[in-house]
Amino acid sequence: MGKQVPQMETTLTGQVLIAMPAMGDPRFAHSVVYLCAHTPEGAMGIVLNRPLAEPSFADLLSQLGVDPVPPARQVRLCEGGPVDNARGFVLHTTDWTDAASLRVDDALALTANLDILKAIAAGGGPARGLLALGYAGWGPGQLDAEIQQNAWLTAPADLDLVFDAADDTKWRRALAKLHVDPVQLSSVAGRA
Repeated sequence: MGKQVPQMETTLTGQVLIAMPAMGDPRFAHSVVYLCAHTPEGAMGIVLNRPLAEPSFADLLSQLGVDPVPPARQVRLCEGGPVDNARGFVLHTTDWTDAASLRVDDALALTANLDILKAIAAGGGPARGLLALGYAGWGPGQLDAEIQQNAWLTAPADLDLVFDAADDTKWRRALAKLHVDPVQLSSVAGRA
């Protein structure tokens, strides 16, 4: 018989990951990551609090040949993570989806095609969204191991935390949802 692979007891899809203060990877220091998928095959998320100053949304649409420029609506751009950072992903509310959208939960979906950018540029599309360049990815069991090693906390996501532009306070506000003061966090995992 083959080796049994332990099944994940819970999925963190639709939750936010909050980097612990002692996060060793500078790409994720003080980051808040929305988890779009968490399965036995791995995990994928979008870093929510790393805004991109350039390109602007209008410049990006122009580069992609999406009209109209200037667009009728704007969405925030962020650095979604270190993987595939030349690719764009729109994290958005589910009031607009298409066949290519990955529905994360009842509230949010992820779409990675030009149709959503065209809809937003024309003044339509989802009520709320952000465009992430790149994403954060973990292989099978990797995220679970990092959580066990005290690298991340998890919390429920809410639309304001996901979409507001107050990136400089997002990490502290995410911790506050858990009633955690970052000054009191230890970098050492313990057992009770």
